[in-house]
Formats: sequence, C-alpha cells, structure tokens
Amino acid sequence: MSSLFRKKPLETLSAQSKSKSLARTLSAFDLTLLGIGCVIGTGIFVITGTVAATGAGPALIISFILAGLACALAAFCYAEFSSSIPISGSVYSYSYSYVTLGELLAFLIGWDLMLEYVIALSAVATGWSSYFQSLLAGFNLHIPAALTGAPGSTPGAVFNLPAAVIILLITAIVSRGVKESTRFNNVIVLMKIAIILLFIIVGIGYVKPDNWSPFMPFGMKGVILSAATVFFAYLGFDAVSNASEEVKNPQKNMPVGIISALAVCTVLYIAVSLVLTGMMPYAKLNVGDPVSFALKFVGQDAVAGIISVGAIIGITTVMLALLYAQVRLTFAMSRDGLLPGLFAKVHPSFKTPFRNTWLTGIVAAGIAGFINLGTLAHLVNMGTLAAFTVISIAVIVLRKKHPEIKASFRVPFVPVVPIISAGICIWFMYSLPGVTWLSFVIWIAVGTLVYFLYSRKHSLLNK
Repeated sequence: MSSLFRKKPLETLSAQSKSKSLARTLSAFDLTLLGIGCVIGTGIFVITGTVAATGAGPALIISFILAGLACALAAFCYAEFSSSIPISGSVYSYSYSYVTLGELLAFLIGWDLMLEYVIALSAVATGWSSYFQSLLAGFNLHIPAALTGAPGSTPGAVFNLPAAVIILLITAIVSRGVKESTRFNNVIVLMKIAIILLFIIVGIGYVKPDNWSPFMPFGMKGVILSAATVFFAYLGFDAVSNASEEVKNPQKNMPVGIISALAVCTVLYIAVSLVLTGMMPYAKLNVGDPVSFALKFVGQDAVAGIISVGAIIGITTVMLALLYAQVRLTFAMSRDGLLPGLFAKVHPSFKTPFRNTWLTGIVAAGIAGFINLGTLAHLVNMGTLAAFTVISIAVIVLRKKHPEIKASFRVPFVPVVPIISAGICIWFMYSLPGVTWLSFVIWIAVGTLVYFLYSRKHSLLNK
C-alpha cells in the first residue's frame, strides 16, 4: 500500500525544471496568446447560441460569469504552482500531486487529462470540419458524402476527411518546434480577436433591449446548469501550464500568461453574449453558427461571411493548443516511467517530443475521422473539473507540507479560496448527466488497470 502513495522528492522536480532538453523560447505574450488561442474558439462561435436558446436565455452572461469564476479560482492555483517549480505536465505535476498526494493519484490525474485533451482535440476538429464544409458550400464546392463525417453522423458518411486532415496539418506544425508553433498561433489569435471585435462593433448597433426580456426565462436552475455547460468554453487556459519548461523566466511569465489569458477571454465572452442575445430573440439562436446567423438576421451578410472565416481560423488555434498540451503531458508522465519511454524522446534538431507528437496526432485524427463523438464530449468537462478539484486541494496540502517553497505568485486567503474553488467544481460535476459519470468511472478503471500492469513496475521511483 505504501508504494501506491510514494511521493516524488522535490529535488527531482527541481532538477527536471532545470533540464535543457526542451528549448526555452516563450515570453509572457506568447503564453497569453497560447491560452486565448485554446479558449476562444468553439465556445464563442457555437456554444453561446445553443445555451442561450435552450438553457439560460439572455442570462447567459451570468452563466459565463459563474463558469469564469470557477476557472479564475483554479487559475490562481495553477499560477502559484507554475511560478514555483516550472515543469511540464499540467495538473499532473503542477498540483504536485506526485509530491503531495502520491503516485497512484498523480497517474490517474494524468490519465484523466489524457482523455480530456484527445477527446477535446477530436471534437474541435469535427466542429472545424462543419464550418469548413459550410464555407466550401458557399462557393458551390462539395466533398463526397462518404468523406464528410464519421459513420452515423450523416447519411452515407464513412470518414470525416477534413477533420483528420486538419489535425495532421496541426501535428506537422507542432512537431517542428514550439517557437514555430507559437508564431503561427500568435498571428492567428490576433486575427481572431480582431474578428470578434468586428462582430461586437457591428452588432452593438442592432441591439434591442426588448430582446433581453425575459432575462432569465429558464430560472436560476437553467442558469446554473448552463454554467456547467459553458464551462467547456473556458477549457484551455490550463494548457498554458504545460509550456513552463519552454518559457523564458517562467517564475514571472507563467502567472502573467495564465491569468491574462483567462481575463481577456472572460471579457470577450460576456461582450459577445450581451450583443448576441440583444440582436435577436434568444429562442432563435439554437443553430450551429449563432454569431454568423445573428449578423445575417440583421442583414449584415458580408460581415457574416467574414465571421465564418474567422470561426475556422479561431478553431484552428484551439486544436494547436490542445495538441501541444496533450504531448507535454504524456512527455512528463513518460519521463517518470509511468508511460513508455517513446513519449519522452526529444528530436535532436527540433527539440520537441517528435514521435510523441505524431503518435498523438494520428490517434486524434483517427478518432475524429471514424467516431461520432456525441456524449463523449461531456467527458472533457468532467475530466477538467476533476483536475481543477485536485489542484485546489493540492495547493492546501503543499502549503502545509512544504512551506519552504517560494513562488512569485501566491493564492490569496488559503485555504478559503482553494476550498471554494474545489466546491464549485464538484457542484458543476454533480450537474453533469449520469452517462458522463459512468463513462468517466470506466476510463478511470482502465487507467487503474494500466497503472498496476505497467506503470507501478516501470516507475522511476520503483527503481
């Protein structure tokens, strides 16, 4: 039993954080745009309309504020961990679950996040495919029906070719180097922000306050349930923490990147929600492209076309950040012996986990191409909420057991803030469907089996 809760020495984490196997090239600006690139995408271009029409009405802004609050509290915890000993692996290492809570829980959290990132990457690629095919249709171009979606998604569909191809293209970019990836990401994110601001500027002139009445048609219960749903829209700021081993001056830049990304995204979500629900009746927004649809509703077809292109661009950067986060997570777990050594091998020229990147990209492309994701997407929310709960608890344990650790950013009012953060996350988890809980339990059970059959024996701590 004691081996299940063996803990990694802090000296090991410190040594890994100083490793030069990954090149340190990223600034606070790069980190901020990496976070924005992952957060602003499917949530703002798709989820806003669906949730407004079916769960919250104009009170969607309250749902976004509640979800943003839960993320902000968790972001404080991420910022403290990432500014103390910067090391890849997201909550797997940053919550110091390996140091504070033991190896088994550390592995299961890593296993949980592996599912989150891969499913999210595949789901976002599927959304990208839909927007891309819609854009082609506008030019009277059509992909053969057999290649438009996964089996069962549309009549005659066999393989979602656009989704698989875009994942492989993103894989090629990420595998070449982190600086090359962030240059591409930075340009695209700045374009995406400009397009969102264009919608706000144009749309605000068509806002009718009457459309905000009734403000809360589904009651407070609908607002809370919607907050758990739109939580998906915030996923990605934690991906910033995976980059810490490739950041210049991480103790200073990591907290700035994490908190700045979340702050910018929250402001944009609230502004878009207000304008969107003010432009037209909320009940009509249950469409796949609500932002473009609202502009067409008020006769701004040209701007709607620009927004559609912006959605495709925006979703592309989400995939880049998700793939990047997944690869750095498995890199960290492999380095500790909990996954095969293949995942930790660094390319001699590119200084990236090259084989790991391509293996992850091929698996995600296969999932997006052949599997109709459906309710599996709910696992993304469940996995992230579980991770946020652990990091909130771990910051309390870390402060108690290792007061000697110094961080450039410290969570205020410990343990009150972490306890509130964990409570909100558990509250959101409770509101998710039963099938999501069942799927999550099955995945964790599989992870437990993998740990006992492989990871426990091959762990560096075991040696």
